[in-house]
Amino acid sequence: MESKTTAFLPNLLQSCIDNKAYVSGKTLHARILRIGRFVDTFLSNRLIEFYYKCGHINTARHVFDKMPQKNIYSCNAMLAAYCKERKTEDAYQMFVEMPERNEVSWNTLISALVRNGCEHRGLDVYYRMNREGFVPTRFTLTSVLSACGALVDVECGRGCHGVATKFGLDINMYVGNALLSMYAKCGRIEDAIQAFGDLPEPNEVAFTAMIGGLLETDRVEEAYNMFRLMQRFGIQLDPVSLSSVLGVCTRRGAQSDGFACNMNGQQIHGLSIKLGFASDLHLNNSLLDLYAKNGDMDCAEAIFSKLPEPSVVSWNVMIGGYGQKYQINKAVEYMNRMQNHGFEPDEVTYINMLAACVKSGDIETGRQLFDRMASPSLSSWNAILSGYSQNENHVEALRTFREMQFRNVHADRTTLAIVLSSCAAMGLLEDGKQVHAVSLKALFHTDVYVASGLIGMYSKCNKTEMAKCIFGRMSELDVVCWNSMIAGLTLDSFDEEAFTFYKKMLGDGMYPTEFSYTTILRSCSKLHSGLVDHGLRIFNSMQKYGSEPLLEHYTCIIDSLGRAGRFQEVEAVLDKMPYNDDPVVWEVLLSSCRVHANVSLAKRAAEELFLLDPQNSAPYVLLANMYSSLGRWDDAKEVRKMMVAKRIIKDP
Repeated sequence: MESKTTAFLPNLLQSCIDNKAYVSGKTLHARILRIGRFVDTFLSNRLIEFYYKCGHINTARHVFDKMPQKNIYSCNAMLAAYCKERKTEDAYQMFVEMPERNEVSWNTLISALVRNGCEHRGLDVYYRMNREGFVPTRFTLTSVLSACGALVDVECGRGCHGVATKFGLDINMYVGNALLSMYAKCGRIEDAIQAFGDLPEPNEVAFTAMIGGLLETDRVEEAYNMFRLMQRFGIQLDPVSLSSVLGVCTRRGAQSDGFACNMNGQQIHGLSIKLGFASDLHLNNSLLDLYAKNGDMDCAEAIFSKLPEPSVVSWNVMIGGYGQKYQINKAVEYMNRMQNHGFEPDEVTYINMLAACVKSGDIETGRQLFDRMASPSLSSWNAILSGYSQNENHVEALRTFREMQFRNVHADRTTLAIVLSSCAAMGLLEDGKQVHAVSLKALFHTDVYVASGLIGMYSKCNKTEMAKCIFGRMSELDVVCWNSMIAGLTLDSFDEEAFTFYKKMLGDGMYPTEFSYTTILRSCSKLHSGLVDHGLRIFNSMQKYGSEPLLEHYTCIIDSLGRAGRFQEVEAVLDKMPYNDDPVVWEVLLSSCRVHANVSLAKRAAEELFLLDPQNSAPYVLLANMYSSLGRWDDAKEVRKMMVAKRIIKDP
């Protein structure tokens, strides 16, 4: 009778494991102990599994320690228990003490280490696995590729790709998905596309990874096309894939060229409702983000109001959305409501609020929020520093930086770039040198943004040679560094040299930015430099480098040509200028016309200004004075009559 009872014990115990029936399993364990002599290794292994799956890892360890005989399955069960409970140190120690190991042992530990953020250790275990002669399986490679993606270690990832190909695992769905995800996270989108193309049957995970990878590299239209392809493949859509494609609509590229934005976002919103995902919190948060980023806070409010239980993410999106629209009072209102609902503001909340205060110019409220933070993160310090800098309160920016140092918060490249801009704005050479020393100590001095800040600071402090020295030591130069150097030279009136640097920048294959053009064109407008022809050639070459001239570029070239008295060329530029409704250009032109006594063009500029800025007395006064200087007293009198008739008072 007793033997018949014990024969059913494994099945009964398995039932308890499957149903996580802790009380029944514990009763069964007591019966096994009473039977005593029938307790074997197999049953003990099942008991270990039962206890750890029911969340009682200490009892599982007690069973393990009491086992008279252990085998590899016993050790693997205990290893799995520690991994499930995220006790990676205990798991690693268990692994080290195992008398023998199999593929399950290696895969269990590697997977646990990677899942718990110990990617470097996970890779170390993988390399050891290879050295000890074990062949990686699809489970191994999936975990290792995930680690490579997290660490942005494309070389290790390529090595794993080679191993996968060697053992025919590259066509496995899970390995293939891991490969394309790894390449996407490492920014190697072409390799990711190749891996995607190699998959015999791409699934939802593959499509979602590809959409995410394309978004990360700002290939917005391709990401949306991938979503359409996913639909054509008949892939079952779920909230995760829909959330990924909503990212298309919140990307800057999509917003700037009108692609996707609200129209496609609303289509996806409608599709999510049709598919029955209207209550999914993650998807709703993505929709909130979509509408908030596109400035449609009415739609965001409508979604938020229907959420049964908003998360911290939901509240933060609303706060960030109102901050983006400069509605600081609404942002504060949502922060207060968030706290009233039992949510404590987190790092993202404070950063969103700080950003809102900075954008609205309310830096005082921003500082009050910052001071409420017990331990501000580096991102928060940078946010408040940026706020002071953007609002031109450079004294407070430097004071806050010193406070940051006093509290032993280590600066990053963003911090240093912000503080250097404040030093430059105030011409504080000694403070700038101290920041330079900090950058050297932290090894940020070769970072392009920090180096650009140093170049700008030394240039503003009339230390052009030092700026050139920093520029010359850069191993890699981007357009930001070139712009800083050119701007520094023009600031110190080294206009010829600035133009030489501009030509070198083009020779290095760099495409000028809008700032590049503004800087060099302003330099060329200085008549003494003799660079007017150079400026005109640069202006006419803008489209060649993919840039359309902006108002400031038209203003610079008209100023340059006008100062040189080349009014025929000025009129040619005016004829193709799309910014006729802006007074700045006409003011610049009127000043040049007065200097060179070009009455007809001066009259045209003044008449444009009369229409664009009717109450501005400056164009009337300039035109009248010009007529007077030429002895055209009647014309001057007529202009002054116009001022009286229109009740325009001359500015003091």
